[in-house]
Amino acid sequence: MRWTRRLRLCAAVAVPAFALTAAPVAVPAAEARDDRLTDLVDPFVGTANEGNTFPGAAVPFGMVQLSPDTGHSTGYDHGQDRVRGFSLVHLSGVGCRIGGDLPVLPTTGDVTRTDYAKYAAVFSHDTERASPGYYRVGLSTVTGGTGGTGGTGGIGAELTASARTGVQRYTFPATGKANILLNAAQALHKPVAAKVEILDDRTVRTAITGRGFCRDTRPYTVYTVTRFDRPFTAYGTWDGSRVTAGSRTGHGGAYVRFDTTEDRTVEATTALSYVDAAGAAGNLAAEGGRSFDAVRDAARRSWERRLGDVRVRGGDAVLRRTFYSALYHSFLAPNTGSDADGRYTGWDGRIHRARGFTYYQNWSLWDTYRTQAPLLALLAPRESRDMAISVIRVAEESGWLPKWGYGTVETNVMTGDPVTPFLTNAYQQGLLKGYEERAYRALRRNADGVPPADSPAVGRDANPDYLARGYVPYRKGHEPAKPGHSDYAFGASATLEYALSDAMLAQMARALGHHRDAARYAARSRAYRELFDPATGFFRARDASGAFTGPADPARGVGFHEGTSWQYQWLVPQDLPGLVRLIGGRRAANERLDAFFAYADLLRDPERTVRETWVSGPYAYYDADKYNPMNEPDLAAPYTYLSTGQPWKTADVVHAALTLFTDEPAGLSGNDDLGTMSAWNVLASLGLFPVQPGYPAWGLSTPVFERVDLRLDRGYYPRGGLTITAPGTSREARYIQSVRAGGVPHDRTYLTTRALRSLGTLSYTVGPRPSAWGTSARAAPPALR
Repeated sequence: MRWTRRLRLCAAVAVPAFALTAAPVAVPAAEARDDRLTDLVDPFVGTANEGNTFPGAAVPFGMVQLSPDTGHSTGYDHGQDRVRGFSLVHLSGVGCRIGGDLPVLPTTGDVTRTDYAKYAAVFSHDTERASPGYYRVGLSTVTGGTGGTGGTGGIGAELTASARTGVQRYTFPATGKANILLNAAQALHKPVAAKVEILDDRTVRTAITGRGFCRDTRPYTVYTVTRFDRPFTAYGTWDGSRVTAGSRTGHGGAYVRFDTTEDRTVEATTALSYVDAAGAAGNLAAEGGRSFDAVRDAARRSWERRLGDVRVRGGDAVLRRTFYSALYHSFLAPNTGSDADGRYTGWDGRIHRARGFTYYQNWSLWDTYRTQAPLLALLAPRESRDMAISVIRVAEESGWLPKWGYGTVETNVMTGDPVTPFLTNAYQQGLLKGYEERAYRALRRNADGVPPADSPAVGRDANPDYLARGYVPYRKGHEPAKPGHSDYAFGASATLEYALSDAMLAQMARALGHHRDAARYAARSRAYRELFDPATGFFRARDASGAFTGPADPARGVGFHEGTSWQYQWLVPQDLPGLVRLIGGRRAANERLDAFFAYADLLRDPERTVRETWVSGPYAYYDADKYNPMNEPDLAAPYTYLSTGQPWKTADVVHAALTLFTDEPAGLSGNDDLGTMSAWNVLASLGLFPVQPGYPAWGLSTPVFERVDLRLDRGYYPRGGLTITAPGTSREARYIQSVRAGGVPHDRTYLTTRALRSLGTLSYTVGPRPSAWGTSARAAPPALR
């Protein structure tokens, strides 16, 4: 699982020109500056072993993610050595192809090929550098495509970004045929239509329509306008494989040519809009016009401000790099969806305007509600409020809340009801002031109904049976009438997810005074009991007749989405005391947890157990009876020990799982899924975890740093600073001996969000052996009633 150490970028070093024959620039670790947290971030983390992150340039929550595409389905794979182009849109860590719009590639010579798989350029990792908001690489040759490199040492490519623009700088050899190819008809998504127009001797405009994700989707369109810093000397377009010199319009792509015999550098700024061509032009006017270096400096400053909300002390250099790389990935999405003038395309296909907030899009909710959304609510409350308002606007404009949204469309990927804990989390964190009832109306409609046939949403498609029977019956291979997944095909896990969401909605309903609704949802939150098979002691899928179905072996049962009954049995955060009673009490529950985590082996050899017993592959979701830290259903499982009287075992499991995260390309645990796994790393490292997602309860475990200073306010909360200390914490001294919250002894294994924001200090005393801290029955997070 370890990769050879790659030479690292230190953003403070400027490399003004590219020479592929020169030795790569390496910056000694001693030169890294403590006050520049961007120096600790490596965007290449997660680009191997199906982490599916991208190394290119973006700003926090930006619309544009300008990054190289190497041929991998989601963009970039560290194991490949050819770049097809630098495209505008990427989702960090997703498992299905999407985005990759407008791949741009510099070449030299005559333009003869239009398939970017054939004109792809060779590169070496030795010439790659990346830091937050910046990427560079040397392109050495072009394979069988648009001509050679003139034998003069290749082309240098640099990328940076603002919120709605991507800025490119290309350094060519001395040649009269320096080309830049703009490929409108090829992308990571399924192409539907493309149009390219050369507007004048500096400007190219495109409209690109695509569709698809894990399943098919409705089409969506992105609009771009690219402005170069100097006039072209020639240009042309192509349709299919036919290239027409001098043509100004086409449906495949365009090339523009420059003479670089004297001035070897060409800069270009591309603006993106999901609204229309005028939106792209407006975004270019609002954010363009600056030099590459000015945009790069601004991007770095924006990341310094964002990363500066969390300052850690202690731990070695690898641990700090791993942590800040994870924090960086946590802030990449959701993404800005509104243009500079506030306009955005809603899920109803119409143009709306955001007034007083930024409209966001890209909702990997099945993943992010568990870790990343609570983390953002804590560290980025202002943006999190806008994100929640955006989801409410989706419901009001399209008629239904999202499940897994990409851009302007619903993909209906994954199952359950993840939008409910996402929005109830925002409510419980105090982020929906003025929107409480609007959010509640949308949530109630979602929880009690099914989207109509003319809606693109699937919603809780199994609600009729769930409400009538108290569970979702399993129907093997069931497909909905619309693109996406059906909850019936995963009846067991869908039941557990519905019940979790009902529990969170009950808490919101009660707080808003909707007491009858609250009682109704609270009763439904106990639906998990309908799946419990006393004969096996595990959850099992049930068919429409009520009979348990599928193999009795909980490692091979049916009806669970990306997991098994062993893994899903802990997904009852609303009532862990009730689950423990079903299993047979604390002793039985702890024995099962120990078996699940291979706990005896873990104590003897944690890293081997993690890599050989827990992890068998990035997509190995089924036929397993052990913890899978690479996938979402298991993310909260280590914290179950907080409810069984053995909190020290949470420290054992969490600290072992953290060894899966490194500062290498393969240093992520599974698909990052828009920051979900990275946020797990951040939260676990801080010793805070949202053990009841959708409700403001944070489980406590041992921090990995001796001190962490969190700035929680960002101008949103009146008191927002928290300092966490754990002097002497280490892999050996990982057990909590005592906790003081705001200077007062604290013997419970959890805190509320209100407490975190008000107590100022959270102090741990740690040691090399377990203690009695947190072991009493009253110490555990309570059930939600």
